[in-house]
Amino acid sequence: QQPLRKLLQISGEISKQTFSGVLGTDLSFWVSDDSPPPPPRSRQHMYKTSEHFLNFPFVCFQVDLKGEIMNMAKISDSGKKQRKNWSSVWTVLTSDHVSLLIFIMSNLCKADVLQLCGAFIEWNTEKSSRKNVFQIKTSTGSEYLVQTDSYSTASKWYDAIKKTIDSSTKEGFPLRRSNSTDYLPRHSSLPGYGSASPGVKQRNPIHRRSINMFGSSKLKHSASDSADKNGVKNRLKKFIIRRPSMKTLQEKGLIKDRVFGCHLSSLCEREGTTVPKFVRICVDAVEKRGLEADGIYRVSGNLATIQKLRFLVDEEEDLDLEHSQWEDVHVVTGALKMFFRELPEPLFPFRFFQPFVEAIKIKEPKQKVQAVKKLIQQLPKPNHDTMKLLFSHLHKVLAFSRKNLMSTQGIGIVFGPTLMWPELDAGNMAVNMVYQNQIVEFILTESQEIFNLDGK
Repeated sequence: QQPLRKLLQISGEISKQTFSGVLGTDLSFWVSDDSPPPPPRSRQHMYKTSEHFLNFPFVCFQVDLKGEIMNMAKISDSGKKQRKNWSSVWTVLTSDHVSLLIFIMSNLCKADVLQLCGAFIEWNTEKSSRKNVFQIKTSTGSEYLVQTDSYSTASKWYDAIKKTIDSSTKEGFPLRRSNSTDYLPRHSSLPGYGSASPGVKQRNPIHRRSINMFGSSKLKHSASDSADKNGVKNRLKKFIIRRPSMKTLQEKGLIKDRVFGCHLSSLCEREGTTVPKFVRICVDAVEKRGLEADGIYRVSGNLATIQKLRFLVDEEEDLDLEHSQWEDVHVVTGALKMFFRELPEPLFPFRFFQPFVEAIKIKEPKQKVQAVKKLIQQLPKPNHDTMKLLFSHLHKVLAFSRKNLMSTQGIGIVFGPTLMWPELDAGNMAVNMVYQNQIVEFILTESQEIFNLDGK
């Protein structure tokens, strides 16, 4: 195996940040032809060899700090996030011509080189649950977490790296700033321990001024941001206050109620009729081609097609149920049931729910018919006429029960919860459902008497 030589080339900039491809366990970070010491074979050998290994001429750099075994995790590579994997590394800090921080993997197969010019360092307690963690961001967007269990060791390296970054910036390498405020320092010492190194601060007033400069800049940005937010809030508040109400917009014709979800009386008043046009169109289509369909009103149509039909109706576009896309009669019946389910107040108004329940409890048949008929006659005109048309239609469906396999009980189960429900459900859902089904079944059975139908 021939060692790779001259992996680190200095020509005013770092040509490579990460050393890779080292053959075997041979590691050569030197430019001379001298052979390196044999690689350590155990952890004890690693510690013994580290001092000798790092004493080699490191490309003629001035080594400021070296030989510490720390934990390192690379969480971002040139702005691209990476999975956090902690590794034990030998750490070397150099200065002189180019300020570098070098992480050498403990297995001697790889090294990461950080160019500290334009970098940023800060204590970090958010990206790792470990203690004594500080983060380094390079000018290229790469991010590293460095950690050791000893606070004194972590503080020593933090101060040394911070000093190197500040000195390289002072010597003509301006600190590269991102558009994000994440690159601005948040604090200069480990939380809970006070200042990281008071001695360094006293010897380096420029370092202190740089922190104050960034701190004041951040405060100015925060003040302007809060002012902008308050301005936006005030403008939105004024807009909402001056905005016309929904009722005003409807009166001016700027907003129209849709068909689905509209009050029955409002819809009929808008259309100038006592029965919604959509109900008439659906009933006519079913009676024309669907009375013999198996499971009519019980079988559900395609929900996506039903929603498409609903959208066309709400947009008041021309509706032709004879079109091929509506050829499935179960889509038409599904849309009709949806129309009644989405009424804000059901076809049987809320105030009539309990009276109908009391009427259906009457034992004597003729008296029950008269009680139900009287209640139906008291309904508002749109509710009465729509109910009459619907039950007349369902009576025709029952006439083809041998082919469509729909019984009175089956229709009652389908339309009971669809046409009536209490305004406030007091927890008697099962009981109410029984009454709902019975009321629809009874009205359907006695529809000729109740609605004075001609018996067709």
